[in-house]
Amino acid sequence: MTGRVWLITGCSAGFGRELAEAALAAGDRVMATARRPETLADLAETGGDRVRVARLDVTDAASIDVAVAETLSAFGRIDVVVNNAGHGSVGAVEELDMADLRALMEVMFFGAVAVTKAVLPRLRRQGSGTIVQMSSMGGQLSMPGFGAYCAAKFALEGVSEALAAEVAPFGVRVLIVEPGAFRTEFGGHRMHRSEPIDAYRVSTGATRTAVDEMDGAQPGDPAKAAQAILQVLDHDEPPLRLALGDDAVDAIRAHHEMLRADLDDWEKLSRATSV
Repeated sequence: MTGRVWLITGCSAGFGRELAEAALAAGDRVMATARRPETLADLAETGGDRVRVARLDVTDAASIDVAVAETLSAFGRIDVVVNNAGHGSVGAVEELDMADLRALMEVMFFGAVAVTKAVLPRLRRQGSGTIVQMSSMGGQLSMPGFGAYCAAKFALEGVSEALAAEVAPFGVRVLIVEPGAFRTEFGGHRMHRSEPIDAYRVSTGATRTAVDEMDGAQPGDPAKAAQAILQVLDHDEPPLRLALGDDAVDAIRAHHEMLRADLDDWEKLSRATSV
């Protein structure tokens, strides 16, 4: 059998599902995973011999190891690993419950790192492969009410930037994907909401309202996002980061310009601290 072999987390919906379907349409083979693999029954039925499904909870190391082993047993190799599992969170920093924040980081940061570590020995030995980290435009800039979510994405991007340099000598690549708002149920039941403090209506009220109203109205098409990711994977010189959506491009560019302006405006004082 020819074509790449994918291992994708969080395939029950959203980008994970779209990437699985796009990979299969391209003739590739897919290990589609989810915490509840029964949600992938239709994917397994339509994919035939080129798809397998497995339970994978990124907070459960044993399930990660089993899913990796089952992928290798079924297909003999792994070429693309997509860390997609996760969910949104809205709430001001003072509103955050620390247990909820730790749980968010377990899934969206520590879980992604655990999956990455589980596949790296195989990718190094075969001298090839790509790790796709599904971040967000919130991996480069944060907004009122999205501090927890963006913190997890900032952390993922930080470790991934280091990882990219560490694995490059082995022929392994890293792609950080930074979508804007896409129609992936992000604002629905997958969005955790912290208990509100009335005083923060002034700074996070608009964010909460947007989250409640956004589902189904986001400008981004997840199927087109999946195709864009496949196109980058086929490129000989892919970027480290791929922004997706007009909103992501505009927001990230504006943020970079703000950072550059601050650096320039305060450069004299910054340099004055040398011995």
